[in-house]
Amino acid sequence: MSARHTGPMHDGSADIIDNDDTSGITVYWRPGCGYCRSLFADLDRLGVVYDTVDIWSVPAGAEFVRSVARGNETVPTVTVGSVSLVNPTVAEIAALLATADS
Repeated sequence: MSARHTGPMHDGSADIIDNDDTSGITVYWRPGCGYCRSLFADLDRLGVVYDTVDIWSVPAGAEFVRSVARGNETVPTVTVGSVSLVNPTVAEIAALLATADS
């Protein structure tokens, strides 16, 4: 099941990874993560469309996060196109999006 979010608070659904998608935003998260909840709220306020991957429900998601976070399952980890950010601020994501749109 895939989830794409644009509006009010993230619904917590489990998701899949599409490694061929290099154009969108994906937020790798886990239940109970306050940093993830905060980032979802910030992205929703900005009206940013993003996909989510619950690393506790999707083993490939956890494996991907470990591959970019020095072996750790640090969340939120965000991909914007082909760029991965570990525990980014919404400002860092917005800046990356602005350069991608230019």
